[in-house]
Amino acid sequence: QVQLVESGGGLVQAGGSLRLSCAASVRTYSRYAMGWFRQAPGKEREVVAAISWSGGSTYYADSVKGRCTIHRDNAKNTVHLQMNSLKPEDTAVYYCAARYGSSWYRDENEYEYWGQGTQVTVSS
Repeated sequence: QVQLVESGGGLVQAGGSLRLSCAASVRTYSRYAMGWFRQAPGKEREVVAAISWSGGSTYYADSVKGRCTIHRDNAKNTVHLQMNSLKPEDTAVYYCAARYGSSWYRDENEYEYWGQGTQVTVSS
């Protein structure tokens, strides 16, 4: 069983930055690919970024490419999402997700474990 706890959300003005963090409570964290997803009110959950278990391969949604960076620290069982140049349309609940295996996937159904989410609100 993997428990994921997100932190770092909050209220920020457009153009600002936030760093989301996710801490995983599992001994074999380095065997899990990780993803960040978000869900805005009235919309379906969508992938934001994902990273392979080694950190050697990453994925970014077109909507955040160039503004976000995903990074993991396998020694600390954490994954982070640095978000810059935030826009009001980035407002959503952000979820951390884990799947056992080396590769990331864009499909949320591939992820077995989810955090409770952290709210990000970007004001214009």
